[in-house]
Amino acid sequence: MDQVFPSPAAGMFGRRLRRERGPRVPVTVVTGFLGAGKTTLLKRFLGTPEGAGTAVVINEFGAAGIDDALIRASADETVLLGNGCLCCIARSDLQNTLRRMVIERERGEIPDFRRIVIETSGLADPSPILQTFATDRALGEVFHIEVVMTVVDAENGLDTLEKSSEARKQVILADRLVVTKTDIADPAKMKALTARLRSLNAGAEIITAVNGELDPTRLTESTNALRNAFVAEAEHSDGISSFVLNETAPMPWPIFSRAMETLLTLRGADVLRVKGFLDVEGCKGPVLVQFVQHLSPPPVELETWPDGDRASRVVFITRNISEKQVRDLFEAVKALA
Repeated sequence: MDQVFPSPAAGMFGRRLRRERGPRVPVTVVTGFLGAGKTTLLKRFLGTPEGAGTAVVINEFGAAGIDDALIRASADETVLLGNGCLCCIARSDLQNTLRRMVIERERGEIPDFRRIVIETSGLADPSPILQTFATDRALGEVFHIEVVMTVVDAENGLDTLEKSSEARKQVILADRLVVTKTDIADPAKMKALTARLRSLNAGAEIITAVNGELDPTRLTESTNALRNAFVAEAEHSDGISSFVLNETAPMPWPIFSRAMETLLTLRGADVLRVKGFLDVEGCKGPVLVQFVQHLSPPPVELETWPDGDRASRVVFITRNISEKQVRDLFEAVKALA
């Protein structure tokens, strides 16, 4: 994890200039519980100029590919992964699908695409998708996850969140939350739902959509990673909590990498997602770091800080791991170093 790319032309992490094949294809993951309105939203998006050149990968839970049939006419390329949730069992299907799409695009067998949208089953946990891009370095050289969007039904969402751990996980791991059916929901219910969403994921942007009408850039533009992501002060249900580690002084890379290596070795299954910017000693721009359970994609040094604030900010989503335990681990590694 602590290996760096020594190219002096590209900086310590050396990945900014190593894109001979051009920029990576952005990936938008659209998730949400059954009936939330994902397909309607996606179909609207594909009809906009921003949706042009989008390849769609759809996973359904059911005997027939209904969503696939609804979307296919709107998309340049639609791939149905098959019956069932997109889970660990189906990860190889997702990897094979993406590899095949790249090969067929290069051969001219399918239209060129500049973005991929993965619409998951309403019963899916988004974590395996993030794991796929984190573990497969070949895919990581071609694709990068830009937005994780969760769609929530304003009429039934509150009950769903109380009953379904999958629905709560979808909300907690999202960058952006889209609330649908607000035109038919009771205002009091809508207010209660918004409060519940904030308690699960205080940092995510919450927006509304009626009949799938949504600013298409919300599917194509990442939220500011400094605002992003799943920050909540209270303990979530299922033992899940989130917190932010802040550091104003530049951090030596070996301290951060060794602390994270230890954390993932001991409790990797309970480190659901980590994402943030680091001010690393010797780096001009921020270093973007991401982890999904035991997995750690290579760090990437960005050209500039988005808001001029060079403080390190890293968001943790963990299960039964407290903020104090993580802070104590970092302090112990720092003292030993």
